[in-house]
Amino acid sequence: MIGKTRHPSAALADAPRGVLHTRFDEGVLEHARQAPAPLLADFVEHYWCVRWDLRGRPPQLQETLPHPNVHLIVEHGEARLWGVHGGRYRRMLEGRETVFGVKFAAGGFHAFLRSPVAALANRSRPAREVFGAGIDAIAPAIPACPDIAAMVARVEPLLRATAPAHDPLAAQARALVAQVAGDRELLRAEQLAERAGMGLRALQRLFRDYVGASPKWVIARYRLHEAVAQLQAGREQAWAELALALGYYDQAHFIRDFRRLVGCAPADYARREDPRRGAQTSSCMPGCDKVTAVP
Repeated sequence: MIGKTRHPSAALADAPRGVLHTRFDEGVLEHARQAPAPLLADFVEHYWCVRWDLRGRPPQLQETLPHPNVHLIVEHGEARLWGVHGGRYRRMLEGRETVFGVKFAAGGFHAFLRSPVAALANRSRPAREVFGAGIDAIAPAIPACPDIAAMVARVEPLLRATAPAHDPLAAQARALVAQVAGDRELLRAEQLAERAGMGLRALQRLFRDYVGASPKWVIARYRLHEAVAQLQAGREQAWAELALALGYYDQAHFIRDFRRLVGCAPADYARREDPRRGAQTSSCMPGCDKVTAVP
């Protein structure tokens, strides 16, 4: 999705990252994405929509390890801004719902917020506080839109109207996050600071202000995404070697981190997500990917 050669396998490179449950057992789940207009490409990574229909069926748990991005999410007719989520995001899907979101590019939301993005970490606030009352007028109509293109057509003019000027620091932050996502050999914040040609504290300030999470956290999150992706692919693992490759001092440290964030040990997760069991997907709304994923 981002950066240079992330994985030896093209299939792994194209798979959605950070989604912990890759199978949808019953019901209908639809997931769509759309790229932003060129004017907003510096600020918005993509728009997304998830719809599910579980009426008459048991609720299903979805969990993700979120990326270092701010989201504007429209749900139940309300628009809220959500900062970078440090832990595991858990959501019980039930009934029939539509959720629409704007995934801002890493570093891209600072231009709208005009203050350190870290202040939003692990919390949300009404979107009107940044985008004005116009977003509240749009939000109630979003669930009734027939597809993601219609949803974007309602929201994007508001973003375009408030689109800020190009910010070199935002571009630098976005590029550095892309390096972390794309280079498995980037394991320490000091390495990233050296590549950026700045001191570690300057790098930390840049990430606090523009990304909303520390460089150390971003590196750890993307390396854990790598571990999850390898386990989902069904690869046989030597845990000590995988831990070392992902920047952990030892196998025990890796397993503790994995259990804390994913909720189970790597071996247990690998058995649960055995790809030979196959994924159950639904037919999708216009413009959607057939993946059982949330943003």
